[in-house]
Parts: sequence; C-alpha cells; structure tokens
Amino acid sequence: MLIGLLTAVAASICYGTGSVLQAVGSRRAARTSPAAAGVTAHGGPNLTSTAKAAMTWEFIVGTVLDFVGFALGALAARLLPLFLSQTVISANLVITAVLSVKMLGIRLSRKEWTSIGVVCAALVLLATAAGHEGDHHAPMATHWWLLAVTLLIIIGGTVAVRLLGARAAILAGLLSGLAFGALGVGVRILDGVDPFDPVTFLTDPALYAILVAGIGGMYLHTVALQIGSVNGATAALVVGETVLPGAIGVLWLGDASRPGLAWLAVTGFVLAVAGAVAVAWYGNHDGAEEPAGESASVPVA
Repeated sequence: MLIGLLTAVAASICYGTGSVLQAVGSRRAARTSPAAAGVTAHGGPNLTSTAKAAMTWEFIVGTVLDFVGFALGALAARLLPLFLSQTVISANLVITAVLSVKMLGIRLSRKEWTSIGVVCAALVLLATAAGHEGDHHAPMATHWWLLAVTLLIIIGGTVAVRLLGARAAILAGLLSGLAFGALGVGVRILDGVDPFDPVTFLTDPALYAILVAGIGGMYLHTVALQIGSVNGATAALVVGETVLPGAIGVLWLGDASRPGLAWLAVTGFVLAVAGAVAVAWYGNHDGAEEPAGESASVPVA
C-alpha cells in the first residue's frame, strides 16, 4: 500500500508540473503568432496551432513529465484500488494550481484555495479508508467495450472542439479526463503482464484502448489548455479521471475499502470530486486568471 501511494503521489507531481509547462508553451505559441491564424471557423485551435504549441521547449518537457507520470500511474493502478490511485494522481490539480501562481501569474481566489484544501483533506480520508485492490482480470468483452468507449470519447471530443471552438474548453478537459480514466482501467485489466506473455499482451484490446486514450486524451487536454482556464480544464479532467475508473473498480473489479470504513471512502471520494468541480467553477467565473487572461484569449496559431 505504501509503495503504491508514493508512486501515485510521484505521478501526481509529474502530471501537475507537466500541465503548467504545457500551458506556458501553448500560450507562448499564441503570443508569437498572428491573431487570426490557426483557428477554426468557430474560434477553436486547429491541428496546426496545436502542433505549433507542442513544439515549444516548455511543452516538450511537460510531455516528458507526462510520460513519466503515466509510467508511475500505471504502476499505482496495479498496486492500489482504482478509486484511490486515480484520485491521488488527480491531485495534480493542487500542483497545477500552486505552480500556476508562479509560472502563469495567476492569482487564486480564497474560494479556490478553500476548494484545494477540500481536495487535500479528501485524499487523506481516501487513503485512510482504502482497502485491498480487486481483480486484475475481466471478461474479454469488457476489454472490447473499453476500446469502443475510448474511441467514442476521443472522436466525440475532437468533433465537439471543432464545432464549439472556445466554448469547448471545459468539455475538452472533461473528455480528456474520461480518456485518462479509461487508460487507468485498461492498465488494471491488461492481460499478458504478469506473467509476461507477448502474444496475449499484443492481442489484448485493452492495450489499444490504452494507446488511444493516452494519445487522444493528451490532445484534448492540450486543446483545453489552449482555449480555457488551466485550472478549470485540469479540474474538469480530475472529475473524468476519478469518477469513471473509481466506479468501475468498485462495481466490477472488486476494489474495496477497509472493513467498516466504506462511509469514509465514499465521503472522501465525493469531497475530492466536489472540490475539483469548485476549482473549475471559481477558476472560470471569479477572474482567477486575469493576469494571464490576455494571452489566454489570443487565438492560438
């Protein structure tokens, strides 16, 4: 349990730092580009603008940290109940918020700090209540369903961004979170890992669900960072990344809390999600990002 928790915390730090660096790179690309270039008819970034943002050194370093976070998160998903591992990893929201104060010039409101405190307290409750992780195996039909749902999330998110433009920031963040949640489930049920069997490993639909979720989720999160609040987009990601795998882990994979502490686990989970939603709400309505607002509002090219 301790090794799993430390691994999840390290993954959270990597993801949180990576998100802020990616936001810095995305906004620097926006400031150095013509204001009318690289956007769709609906005001959202096109593939060219996203690719340009991805070529900045900040974004590259942030992406490397994402890959390290992915490896650590995959290990945590195998060692802990999904409702715990995914929620701890999603605490990268706290890292993102704190670093954004220094690196993006963002002023967090008292409500946001309070919401972040709620998330941290909720994680303590979850860690206290978490019991053993459940099964690592699922029927093959579940593997195929996971791949199909992951494809639907990524395709639907891409279409939504094209149609809604800048209005799709929170939706893109939420869908990227659902993709990363599907990734966590895929890692958990992936066959051919222990013991390692290359044929089983390479023919498992869950492996391709992981690849699609990782690449597609990163794309949608990048778009969300380009067109919206970094804290709001990350908070929406947190909701998607925790609720889906947490529910699947409890309902279908046998994840459980310690005897007699189910109420504490439920309380911690609900508070963690509610705190993340509060950060998303206040981050997009209370002007918490006014210092960075000018660069955030410039169309990305």
